Amino acid sequence: MKRTATSLAVIGVLLSVSGGAWAQSNVTLYGVIDAPVEYVNRVAPAPGQQGGSRLSMPTNGGLSGSRWGMRGTENLGGGLQALFVLESGFGIDTGVAAQSRAFNRQAYVGIGSQYGKLTFGRQYTAIFEGAVNFSPTRFATLYEPDVFMAGLNYREDNTVKYSGTFGPVNIAAHYSFGVGAPAIGLTPITLPSETPGHAGDNAGWGASATYLGGTFGATIFYDQWNPALATGQAGRSRKAGAAASYSSGLFKVMAGYRWAKMEFANGATFMRDDYYWAGVNYQATQAIGLTLGYAYANMKTLTPTATARATNPANPWQVNFVADYSLSKRTDVYVTTAYSHNGGLNFDSVQSSFATGYIPEPGQKGMFGIAVGVRHIF
Repeated sequence: MKRTATSLAVIGVLLSVSGGAWAQSNVTLYGVIDAPVEYVNRVAPAPGQQGGSRLSMPTNGGLSGSRWGMRGTENLGGGLQALFVLESGFGIDTGVAAQSRAFNRQAYVGIGSQYGKLTFGRQYTAIFEGAVNFSPTRFATLYEPDVFMAGLNYREDNTVKYSGTFGPVNIAAHYSFGVGAPAIGLTPITLPSETPGHAGDNAGWGASATYLGGTFGATIFYDQWNPALATGQAGRSRKAGAAASYSSGLFKVMAGYRWAKMEFANGATFMRDDYYWAGVNYQATQAIGLTLGYAYANMKTLTPTATARATNPANPWQVNFVADYSLSKRTDVYVTTAYSHNGGLNFDSVQSSFATGYIPEPGQKGMFGIAVGVRHIF
């Protein structure tokens, strides 16, 4: 008993000394656990196959992707601050990591000041950062076509990023020396990265400028990625767009547009589309929030391979609805539902590498999904 008491006393002294020595530093453990149960009809197990209805617990979460992470800062003096973020996603249904890498969502370190922050590592692209406040469900895991809008490369490896907030204005710009393998989709893509003599292979860059005032908000953005399926043979994927929002009392309305063109290394067009979205958030009571969203894509050109004949596929559209009830500041329950026409939910198709697993059956025109879930934030 005496030995235990002595050990506890020593630990207490060490902690008090450590706390005094590092009083200007802090590390925070945070995360989200989101567990939905979903029913979806007319979903195929693989492209080109017949399927049926599916009742399951989606591994990726409902309104948020399940994750845990650590973030920290240290005051360096003179207005400078060191910072880092390490964040990993996991499947709530099995508890396994979302990908093989330890920190698959974010992993970066940097320096910040009153003039902004400069960060290095795996990070979100500027287009994602600029558009997230103008998404009806803030890019919810279920039923928001965020991958279709922002691209498979919405997180990028080997990235240097600047972001600064000056009053209501936020500016972001990034450059990736090698985007890496987008580890989402039916068959995650493996691409050469940071190849000697081919600096442009799989590189990416972009920028966004966002204004968030009291009632009005607006953003503009640009993103480019040069995927190289073979060394020295880089294609080009470009996206640009704008969005705006207006808040009045319990309502917030938003709308946006995104232009996109993806090309093979020989200059042939893989896909060209115009994507539009709109939505409204309504805080019905202090505890109940309602969201209605609509998305539409004008599919101008789709070419399966660099030598195939171009086609003009049917234009997909989707409507989604969310009812969210807050049990506390950290815990809520929700119902989310969506119907998609001319494609899978979230606009899942070959263009997005079936990133969210809603594979349409051959000749299918519509797909419906509904999920109920509980989410806890810590």
